[in-house]
Formats: sequence, C-alpha cells, structure tokens
Amino acid sequence: MNKVEDLFQRFTWLSLDVVFGAMGGMLFFSKLLRTPLDWSIYVVLGMAVWAIYTLDHLLDARKIETDVQMDRHGFHRKHANLLWTMLIFVVILGMYGAFTIFGFGMELGGGVILGAVILLLMSLIRLLPTSFHWLKEINTAIFYVAGVSLLPFIRFSFSDWTWEIGFILAGYIGLAYLNLVMLSYLDADKDKSSGFGSLVSVLSKEKVSLTIRILSYGIILVFLMGFIFLSSFYRVFSCMILLMGLIHFVTFYDKSLSSNQIRLRMEATFFLPWLLLFW
Repeated sequence: MNKVEDLFQRFTWLSLDVVFGAMGGMLFFSKLLRTPLDWSIYVVLGMAVWAIYTLDHLLDARKIETDVQMDRHGFHRKHANLLWTMLIFVVILGMYGAFTIFGFGMELGGGVILGAVILLLMSLIRLLPTSFHWLKEINTAIFYVAGVSLLPFIRFSFSDWTWEIGFILAGYIGLAYLNLVMLSYLDADKDKSSGFGSLVSVLSKEKVSLTIRILSYGIILVFLMGFIFLSSFYRVFSCMILLMGLIHFVTFYDKSLSSNQIRLRMEATFFLPWLLLFW
C-alpha cells in the first residue's frame, strides 16, 4: 500500500469518508429540492454522522480480540480512550452548534427524533437473532439517506413535489444499499470470525453475489433511461446516480484490485455529489 492509500485508509477508519460523503449527499438533495443551505449546517451534519458511526465502531470494537489485526475495528480498539473523548467533545459541540443554528423548532426536533430512532434501531438489531441480520444494510441505507436529506425536505415545499424527485430519492437509497451489500460481501469472512452480523450472515455468498448483480444492473439500466428521458434538470441527478452505480459495478468486479482497494474506491464514489457545487 502506497502512502496515499495508507493515508486514505486511516481517513476511512475514522469514518471521515462517510462524513464527507454524507455532506455531499446533503448537497445533492439541497440542489435537487432547490433549498440552499448555509455551510454551518453541513458541519453540524458532519459532526452528527461522525458521532453515530464512531459510536457504532467503538461498540463493535469491544467484541474483538485484543491482538486483532489493524483494521477499522482494531484501530478503534487500540485508540478507544482517545476516540471516546473525541466523541463526547464532538457530541457536545454539535449539540451547541445545532441549538445555535436552529433554535427550538421543527428542524432541530426532526434531527433529534431521527437520531434517536437510528440509535434505537442500531441497538435493537444488535440484540436480534442472526436471522434478522439482513436488516442491518437496508436499515442503514434508509436512515443514511433520511439523515442527509432531512433538512432539505423540511425546507422543501411539497406543493412542488414531482414523481421525478421520488425517483431520484429511491435511486439514492438503492445506491447506498448496493454499497453496503458490496462491503458486507467483501468483509464476510472477517465479520463472521469477529461475530458481526450482516446480510451474509443470513444468505450464502452466492445469493449475496446474485443480489449485487441484480441491484447493479437495475440501478445502471434504470438511471441510464432516466438520463435519456428525464427533463434537463433531473437528468443531472440521474446521471450522477448512474455514474456512481457504474463506478461501484466496475470497481467491485475488477479482479486486479484487492478488497481494500475496492472498498476505498467505492467509498470515494460518494464524494462525486460535491461536483454539484459548480452547477
């Protein structure tokens, strides 16, 4: 692994790729719904996403052996004390920022309720039998997109709703789900040995592989049609989902890449919505 890949690896272990991907997702929906947002709102979202993902990884890290190889969970176990301290600091700072920006109202209330529901479901899924572990990826995908699109939708006038918005929203959820299923497939052996549940805990790798192909083909074909037939405004967003889906598909099936390289490239795909800053 070269220095750039090593640096980005640690960037992903800290979930900063998810943070910037989520901020890009909020920009995506802000542009889609034509609801401009101040930069400070993106920072608060980033803090919330980092806190949720870091808490999840710290809890998972407690399950693994002390001498585990250095990966995301090994990193969180090794630096647990520092990360818990950072987590508390970020939560306090994020809450202060949220109160300062939003005050007491629907926007803050919606964010708090969504955050509480996410944490509750995260806890419940951990307690459920293995047969329910397939819920992990779909639950994460839905609430990930709900989180990044919540504020744009709260500020959106639903009298302006069109079926194209629902089409794009469903596509983004599908893309997030595809990403998570692909990652579960790559991590199947490691997750099994560490006792972590996922879709691969319920289905065989062959069935998960078939699911990945169906999802990939579906996203690519549907959003290619969207790019061709939608109006010019929505065509931009359909093209974005199409491009992200293509990158996932090509990267996942590239035999010359290691599983770690595949993971890094797929996670970086969610930085693409930042291009909408120039549109």
